[in-house]
Amino acid sequence: MKNLSKIFIATSLVVFASCEPDFDEPVEDFQATSGDADFSKYIALGNSLTSGFTDNALFINGQVNSYPNMLAMQMAMAGGGAFTQPLMPDEIGGFNGPAPLYMDGRLNLVINPATGAMGPVATPAQSPLTMVNGSVNNMGVPGAKSFHLGLNGYGNPAGIGVYANPYFVRFASSPSTSVIADAIAQQPTFFSLWIGNNDVLSYATGGGVGVDRTGNFDPTTYGSEDITDPTVLATAIKNYLIALDAAGAKGVIANIPSITDIPYFTTVPHAPLSPTNASFGPMIPALNAQFGQLNAVFDYLGVPERKIVFNTDSASAVVIEDETLTDLSTQIRTVLVSQGVDVGTATVLADTYKKSRQATAEDLIVFTSQTIIGQINTTRLTELMTMGVPQEQAAQLSVNGVTYPLTDKWVLIPTEKQAVLTATAAYNAAIRQLATDYNLAFVDAHKAMQDLSSQSGITYFGNTYTTTYVSGGAFSLDAVHLTGKGYAVVANYFIDAINQKYGSTLRNVNPNNYPGIKIP
Repeated sequence: MKNLSKIFIATSLVVFASCEPDFDEPVEDFQATSGDADFSKYIALGNSLTSGFTDNALFINGQVNSYPNMLAMQMAMAGGGAFTQPLMPDEIGGFNGPAPLYMDGRLNLVINPATGAMGPVATPAQSPLTMVNGSVNNMGVPGAKSFHLGLNGYGNPAGIGVYANPYFVRFASSPSTSVIADAIAQQPTFFSLWIGNNDVLSYATGGGVGVDRTGNFDPTTYGSEDITDPTVLATAIKNYLIALDAAGAKGVIANIPSITDIPYFTTVPHAPLSPTNASFGPMIPALNAQFGQLNAVFDYLGVPERKIVFNTDSASAVVIEDETLTDLSTQIRTVLVSQGVDVGTATVLADTYKKSRQATAEDLIVFTSQTIIGQINTTRLTELMTMGVPQEQAAQLSVNGVTYPLTDKWVLIPTEKQAVLTATAAYNAAIRQLATDYNLAFVDAHKAMQDLSSQSGITYFGNTYTTTYVSGGAFSLDAVHLTGKGYAVVANYFIDAINQKYGSTLRNVNPNNYPGIKIP
């Protein structure tokens, strides 16, 4: 079973060839203008998507290819001023230091010499946290939620690991300041604001282990993987816009993308267990025989939908734990004992499959699950051995997604997915209204993500970009953040919105001219 990680359908790794920009008119004949906007002091506010985060890290090349930097370059041709970014010290990213500061650097796609398969591998961080002197224009803070931008002390070094963010610590003007305060202090003439993704994304990527805080208006009580109450988000963003409006700045605001359409939730299928896999296929008859008695119990209890059966002629779904199901541990144990199964074995089986079922197409298996599906769950193995189960039998009952149900953090079940969709819809209704109330340019990032995830994708200058992992070109190796090409697509949505609102004539960028994923 140790090689079940090879079950997954191989991702087609396609390198997009660059082509010459297909401009409607020669560049030398084009005159960029600012219209009713003033781009002389542009400030970008947001989270990791604004900072240029890619491949699971923030590093120089990603920052250089951030969408705000692309916007600033186009604005420069229409009277825009200098645009400074809080550049990291290297091309690896992360922070090398003691916990809680340490975090891995970027992911690199490498070839596994043992299998010949390609996969993302994290590079250890090389540099400590370094401070940035002076103010910066790109104030995107990886990890920030909507209410964090107004949090005093969010850049306090003493608060790292508790309430402060190390990325803001790097460029905060003082330990007591907030992101929005530092932005206003620079007297911006124009701003972009894209915040709120993490208010629901962290819940989703965590498999829904967090809490939906809708109705709770006190964000100090929230956990890192909780869904933010829509009123809390709307109030936070409104306060930022009040401050920016008072400062006389015009700007552009974007809503929240369709989170469940990103590769983090669409790459690993609900049914990845292939009968053609040499490590899994030959075991199917034994597995089906092993589950035979348990399936008979499910039939007897009137819940045939919980039966576990692996196919010999097609891919099979993984086994998951669904916390919304009724706990049948007592019933399962009672029936098994009545059938002559010893109490110890009956108890183990009842505890393992009390809320289990096989996944369906409605379940979203998170991207990182591919590293553990088919592997022995060592924690469960130890638990069973402590209970007196022989090691060999314990190992057989501890295979993630096969004989041991994937726990909550690896799967976004339908009720959790609906919580994400409901919160996102509420966020986006509020953001669109705020854009109207404060007379701002509006980017419908939610619609853009839906377009990107459609079969036709989004085409620029001859190349089509989609949400397909690696081959789609838009998403980086972490399956959440964008590549340089993806950020260029985003930049064009911002440019189009700005031009439409303010009558400016900023030119679109060519995504094909920006970096994608490097293939070994």
